[in-house]
Amino acid sequence: MTDHEHQHDHLHTHAHEHTHTDAEGHVYTHSHGDGEAHPHTHSHTQTKAVLNRLSRAIGHLESVKRMVEDGRDCTEVLIQLAAVRSALSNTAKVILKDHIEHCLSDAVTTGDIESIEELNTAIEKFMS
Repeated sequence: MTDHEHQHDHLHTHAHEHTHTDAEGHVYTHSHGDGEAHPHTHSHTQTKAVLNRLSRAIGHLESVKRMVEDGRDCTEVLIQLAAVRSALSNTAKVILKDHIEHCLSDAVTTGDIESIEELNTAIEKFMS
């Protein structure tokens, strides 16, 4: 695993057991319907980039807070808040792309419908 990758574990409950190997040689074993949780590990290649983007957005938001504390013009504050919101949206796009390329492709390969449904729920919450 490179310093740009991050392992992300998911626990899913399934019943009969299956073992899958993806194109990168990762082995996934899970059961269907027995009520036991089995881990699925996925690599994220953009973790460092996401953390850097979040750090910059946090710093930007802190400067906006100082602007408000200093009584700066409301239009300037609104413009800077729009920039922070845009930075967060762009960070979410990086996370979504990474998730689709790694976790979701694994979910499709292994028939993990629950992960697909979880992504749909997350997208709905993010977009609202």
